Amino acid sequence: MKNFGSFDYIIVGAGTAGCVLANRLSANPDMRVLLLEAGGKDNYLWIHIPVGYLYCIGNPRTDWCYQTEPESGLNGRSILYARGRTLGGCSSINAMVYMRGQARDYDEWEAMGNPGWGWNQVLPVFKQSEDHYAGASAIHGTQGEWRVEEQRLDWEILHAWRAAAEECGIPPIADFNGGDNFGSARFQVNQKNGMRWNATKAFLRPAMKRANLVVLTHALSTKVRVDTGDQGRCATGVEFTHGGESYFAEAKIETILSGGAINSPQLLQLSGIGPAALLMQHGIPVVHELNGVGANLQDHLQLRMAFKVNGTRTMNEWSNRWYGKAQMALQYALFRTGPLTMAPSQLGAFAKSDPAQKTANIEYHVQPLSLEKFGDPLHAFPAFTASVCNLRPESRGSVSIKSADPNTHPAIKPNYLSTEADQKVAIDSLKLTRLIVGSPALAKYQPEEFKPGLSAQTDEQLAHAAGDIATTIFHPVGTCKMGPANDVGAVVDSRLRVYGIDKLRVVDASIMPTITSGNTNSPTIMIAERASKMIIEDMKIRTGK
Repeated sequence: MKNFGSFDYIIVGAGTAGCVLANRLSANPDMRVLLLEAGGKDNYLWIHIPVGYLYCIGNPRTDWCYQTEPESGLNGRSILYARGRTLGGCSSINAMVYMRGQARDYDEWEAMGNPGWGWNQVLPVFKQSEDHYAGASAIHGTQGEWRVEEQRLDWEILHAWRAAAEECGIPPIADFNGGDNFGSARFQVNQKNGMRWNATKAFLRPAMKRANLVVLTHALSTKVRVDTGDQGRCATGVEFTHGGESYFAEAKIETILSGGAINSPQLLQLSGIGPAALLMQHGIPVVHELNGVGANLQDHLQLRMAFKVNGTRTMNEWSNRWYGKAQMALQYALFRTGPLTMAPSQLGAFAKSDPAQKTANIEYHVQPLSLEKFGDPLHAFPAFTASVCNLRPESRGSVSIKSADPNTHPAIKPNYLSTEADQKVAIDSLKLTRLIVGSPALAKYQPEEFKPGLSAQTDEQLAHAAGDIATTIFHPVGTCKMGPANDVGAVVDSRLRVYGIDKLRVVDASIMPTITSGNTNSPTIMIAERASKMIIEDMKIRTGK
């Protein structure tokens, strides 16, 4: 194994969190930082054209292309579990939706024994990163790198859906990001001048000009080395492969895992940190037994209901005609407008699946299009999709290595719809969607449900139908849970330090103890911003620099 050199910090994963960390930690010219990314550069054209997510998800050039294990809650189906595998990570292939979640999410984290993570503490951090199109306000900032804009396309059918939602008690609101997101609004997106604004552009590219930052792509991290000497267990660096060779890089101050909710627990397990029985099953020496590694997997499961319509245009017709495609290309090339600027969802709504909910517990992504499944062409007939997900699922899953070979994908078991409460939310969500679509504001478009179809009427039938039409909305979190020392499932403390291993942290969405009430990318930016400050504070104490 070759020696790659010595660095102050090594960051594993150049995704959303890794890009932020690389920027903040390399701002000190006295600190040498190595950023390792298993994927390639973000120079694929379709990363940057917003609608290009269609060509990035499920594409091994930009996606790990994970699959879940067969899920009983999905009637035995295994589904695509997309995770970004390129500079920028998931911010290079995701829906671009700017969403923080609800104030209660973060207050709950703090109440679980994680001081400093309440809403009043994290709101200034969100604002610090943000460059909001509408200007500075009590809830938005303009001095940061994370650009937030309005979408550049409007649809008549979505205006009608929003009016129908209002008729059902879901009011129109201006902004989802003030702490209580109940209501409907157009999603704000991470775009700049009609192009995707990923974490690479925002945070990494400016930092790559610094001589003290080394960014290595196509570098698969295979193990965190841990010294188990008399002074206790201490991470000393990372083993990785690059260009067919094996290397070791030393981390003098800290090793930081930012691989996300799948890769971070996988690398810990490959390094001998995790459930002892699992490690021994695959012949991996147990360096430190930590049973929470890979547990507590949470995700937003979306139920994709689809409806044929009449008398209005949808994306389906545009995409299925050559002149429609030509028009889209021309609009984008000349004006950076039109359907090529589309995020996957244009309209959102946060609602209560039943009146007993204290805050909105379901989220809608409403799209002026429909398709059989992701990767298939759009239907030839005009239609829209109203996707609805349970924001706070009770179901908990796991990520577990299948082999000691780092190239073998882990077993991903979300355990969707495995509790009665989650099944009830699914059933109630389908009923609420039908209520909205049946409201007067949509009547003139004659909406006709074809997914799952009106044959599903009883609760039992609806529960089965939910399993047929459900799929992930790609928000996995929680597999390296943050929690106090007396929480047997916790992997990191409130400063994101791995329990039992000195000089090792996890900084990404895997540390969330509970999933946020909305899209998870921008909360990951916030986590990395907070972590970078903690790391710098601890470095000054440790080194005196």
